[in-house]
Amino acid sequence: MKKTDVEKFFSLLSKTNPNPQSELTYENPYTLLVAVVLSAQATDVGVNKATPALFAAANNPAAMVKLGEKRVRNFVKTIGLFNTKAKNVIGLSKLLLEKHGGEVPNDRDALEALPGVGRKTANVVLNMAFGEPTIAVDTHIFRVGNRTGLAPGKTPLAVEKKLEKHVPDKWKQHAHHWLILQGRYVCKARKPECPKCEVADLCAFKEKTRAA
Repeated sequence: MKKTDVEKFFSLLSKTNPNPQSELTYENPYTLLVAVVLSAQATDVGVNKATPALFAAANNPAAMVKLGEKRVRNFVKTIGLFNTKAKNVIGLSKLLLEKHGGEVPNDRDALEALPGVGRKTANVVLNMAFGEPTIAVDTHIFRVGNRTGLAPGKTPLAVEKKLEKHVPDKWKQHAHHWLILQGRYVCKARKPECPKCEVADLCAFKEKTRAA
């Protein structure tokens, strides 16, 4: 996609949704971190059904450790891979207390050293909790990047690097959410809703769907 088209792409998305927000429910950087860890291979809707009760019981690392893995597991048992995720939530909470004074660090390496936290999760936390212009490439962004021609790549990291290079600085803060929402509600995996897509004219996808 040409530089001028990339600029227009994000300009159009911003007009529709000037201040995009995450659909995960959270209260502070710590609960954001926990929610994102829980959302791996799960839907935001599913996570949001479980976390209000969990965060009412523990919304900081010390309270979570005190709660214990068994009780955390009971709170999140409706979420896929809940055994591993409960273990990771307790593990990351202990490390935050031991190494970071109970605070979520604004540092990629420190975040990725926490149990259950990979590059994508770290990027989400850096972006949403600390305002860093990071772009977390999930399945939606990977699909949109490749399908539209915005940032084609064979791996999530390749797509991320191309987005970092080609997305203008003025749009980077919100690019992550615009692309996720586009992939979730418009540029769907099985049948993209091209007729209602704001950026269809800029998209390189050859098999565009037509209005019914």
